[in-house]
Amino acid sequence: MTPVTCRDPDLVMRLARLGSFHQSRLSFMRILTRRMAREGWRFEQTAFDIDDKGVGHAVYTAHTPDRAYSLIAYAHDLPPEQRSDRVIAEAWDATFTLFDGIPTAQDITRLSQNIPLQEAGRVTGSELSVSRANRSVRLWEHVVSSLSQGAQPSAEQIDAVGYLMRTTAVYGSGKLGAADREMIAERPEFRAPFQVEMLSVYLTRWFVTDLVQHMADRRAKSAGKTAAKLDPALARSMGIGNSTGLGMAPFLLNHPVLFNNWVAAREKALQVVRNLPQAAEDQIALFRDLVARSSQTIATWQSEHPLQIEKLGALRADVQKLEGYLATVDLTEGRPWDALYLWAEEALSLEGQEWVASLILEPHGALIDDLSLDMAADNTATFRIAGAMSIQDLRALLQSIYAWALDTDWAAPNNKARAWYVSEEKLEPRLGERFEEPIEEYEQPLAPGRDAAMLFRALSHWPDDAQVADFLLRHPEHRHVLRRVQIVGRAPYAEIRDNTISDQVMPIDMLRCKLAFFGATKFDPRSDRWVRICMYGNAPLPLELTAANADFWVYPERKGASA
Repeated sequence: MTPVTCRDPDLVMRLARLGSFHQSRLSFMRILTRRMAREGWRFEQTAFDIDDKGVGHAVYTAHTPDRAYSLIAYAHDLPPEQRSDRVIAEAWDATFTLFDGIPTAQDITRLSQNIPLQEAGRVTGSELSVSRANRSVRLWEHVVSSLSQGAQPSAEQIDAVGYLMRTTAVYGSGKLGAADREMIAERPEFRAPFQVEMLSVYLTRWFVTDLVQHMADRRAKSAGKTAAKLDPALARSMGIGNSTGLGMAPFLLNHPVLFNNWVAAREKALQVVRNLPQAAEDQIALFRDLVARSSQTIATWQSEHPLQIEKLGALRADVQKLEGYLATVDLTEGRPWDALYLWAEEALSLEGQEWVASLILEPHGALIDDLSLDMAADNTATFRIAGAMSIQDLRALLQSIYAWALDTDWAAPNNKARAWYVSEEKLEPRLGERFEEPIEEYEQPLAPGRDAAMLFRALSHWPDDAQVADFLLRHPEHRHVLRRVQIVGRAPYAEIRDNTISDQVMPIDMLRCKLAFFGATKFDPRSDRWVRICMYGNAPLPLELTAANADFWVYPERKGASA
């Protein structure tokens, strides 16, 4: 048999496919939970000083084999009229920082004067992240009310929302003065991307379950009653929500090497698994079990957005098709995962294809989990322009990587209808209508396809043997995209191969792609520009975490199975 190669970037790096990615073994949340269990991290609550109104602070510490990290949580009594998921909000139900080590009383006091202020506050290199969260008001009140009256909350109401609090931002890498990534990148526990942020959210979830129980206990006590203790299975079923908007979308464009490494790791894993000549019985049994468990998630995945409703309809039809296929196929024979992948490519929607691509990785952690070690990026060397490159080689790169862009009519209004800019009021990326708003002079360089086509035209009269350095001396305006072309020449999955400023662009595809790498599930777009998701739903809480439950928690237990 001819060996399977990695999928062509021209296939993978289209927005519609990237916007159909699902979580996988290489998602950042699962990388972290596996590590924490494997290394036997120890967790403790070291402070919980919160009053009857839900105001105060708490500290949760994770002890690794070599270090300690502490989530300092500040709880607030937020009036309803101040509650907003907007980044420019000035108050939240809770604010957090992940502290490098174990904080002193002086640290907690210092940070209490800064963390609740967020944008107006300042932190130091001892702080690794800064975040904020708001309650899901109706579910919060339902859980507190039920427990305070001695009853368990409704599992159906919990399932419909999925979280008691949702973060509106989790900042790291130097935000507000926090430690730059370079300060911690060599620590083994933070070598994979976004591990600081994932740890912060994981500990935040513990705090939220403690806080909701605390508020129920206090309410019951004031009425002369004793509150019920939240059922551990219900507590485990709830994750942390997240509201993500356009501010995240340009990340994939602005970090091409990092993005390449994420996708390349996933594609290499897919290649390895597709090339396996056979599957063992226990691997097949695990795969079939996870298909059934994942199908339960899909059945309960809700959205009110027309785009996602359509995609969910197609995915649910794909589930039935896959079940039919698996009922007739022998997965022990003849490169079974490749046969399954090729069948999915022909029979399923993009959403279904990428669902299957993630699922077939699951039984093979021993072969592919180490690929996570290559998902981070040091951009320093990669970003240096190779001035000695010939114009002939540069043209060849452009024709290979940006063929779609060279064939696009960039004079047509529909192909450049949008423009990315930074809002003066909110200091956040925004996508505006080029011909309806006075924004063009503020446009950010987030249309690499158009810029690559402009570069290609500018090269038209240059001889093949001329050097890139000579061209840039005459045309420095093309420096940014020329560097990008050279990057993608070395990192084939670094570039989205679609028009990011057309009237058809769906920024939600970029958000979905990034969040899938985080490990998010149940994407619920509220428009084509922002989405709500759930993180760590069904994950074991820190004091429950073991090697046995650290990995497949993302798939809910099959109905009728023991927890």
